[in-house]
Amino acid sequence: MIDLFCGAGGLSEGFRQAGFDVRVGNDFDARAGETFAATHDDAVFLPGPIQNWSASQFLEAANLKKGELTVLVGGPPCQGYSVYNHQRGLHDERSSLYREYLRIVEGVSPEWVVLENVTGMTSAGQGGAVLAIVEGLQSLGYRVESKILKAEEYGVPQERRRLVFVGNRVGADIPWPAKTHGPGLAPFVTVRDAISDLPALVNGEDRGIVPYSQSPQSAFQAAMRGDSNLVTNHSATKLSAVNQARMSHIPQGGSWRDIPFELLPEGMKRAKRSDHTKRYGRLRWDGLSSTILTKCDVHWGPYIHPAQERSLTVREAARFQSFPDWFEFKGSRTEQFVQVGNAVPPVLGKAIAEGLLSKIRSTPKSKAKAVKRELANA
Repeated sequence: MIDLFCGAGGLSEGFRQAGFDVRVGNDFDARAGETFAATHDDAVFLPGPIQNWSASQFLEAANLKKGELTVLVGGPPCQGYSVYNHQRGLHDERSSLYREYLRIVEGVSPEWVVLENVTGMTSAGQGGAVLAIVEGLQSLGYRVESKILKAEEYGVPQERRRLVFVGNRVGADIPWPAKTHGPGLAPFVTVRDAISDLPALVNGEDRGIVPYSQSPQSAFQAAMRGDSNLVTNHSATKLSAVNQARMSHIPQGGSWRDIPFELLPEGMKRAKRSDHTKRYGRLRWDGLSSTILTKCDVHWGPYIHPAQERSLTVREAARFQSFPDWFEFKGSRTEQFVQVGNAVPPVLGKAIAEGLLSKIRSTPKSKAKAVKRELANA
């Protein structure tokens, strides 16, 4: 597989866990590229904007010919569609990067395509980008479907929605992953399941790389640790004295409404009780994490630790995104948070990939070979 707009490599990590050979990644974010390169030893990282690279260069880096790639995945930058971007829409230049994905699809001609984005894409510009992606892939000979997947229903300890497109040119049905968690299935993976084993920290504390303070307390923690013996990317942002005072009033599951009026930020003193519902939220041990964004700032949402008077660390955010602990993020803490928040949870990526792999293995080879012959004669 080849991963376009790969970021730190959450989607490709999920595909790798499912058994795919990750050949190439591309992203314009240099720090994310450092993380991808360090965590994908066997892959080639092509740095810089995708506009700088041709389809033939991707194929050369992957050591493949046109039509030989099994799957091309990609997640064009989503801020142009995000509900957190109040000026969102198709006028945002980031909203047109899906066309670059289609350009590479045309030049590489993979058997399968996977494209993911935020659910806001369905409404921004009256859903124009969704229609353009579907029609673009269909014009290139792909059968394609889209679906909104809930990450928590596949074992990710976080409320997260992603719009996923899956298509193929080999005549196969689209294999959507079956839900594994929720009512009637396995219980959701909770905040406690995800992070209760990580070393305790106080506000502003940075102990560097440290050993685990206790054994795994859940199957999820054991899976995230793997063979790791040390905890990386685990330091607490130093919050101001007034923010510490505010946090002291907030119980698990609470929010800005629990802060005494005189301690509220000036702008929030005028807020209605129905406004800013997630600001200054404290997570509940037995609940799910809120959606991890590119900045786990208590002013933005529920990013206060359930039992400690501090905001979340990069490692805790990475756990909520289901990144394994050996996956070390490069750059400053701010840059690390961006990489984690922009990523597709590997566990969700793995569920998508396993569905594809099952379908690929069951698709008659004669059908795929016939399509390759057509390409060769085109």
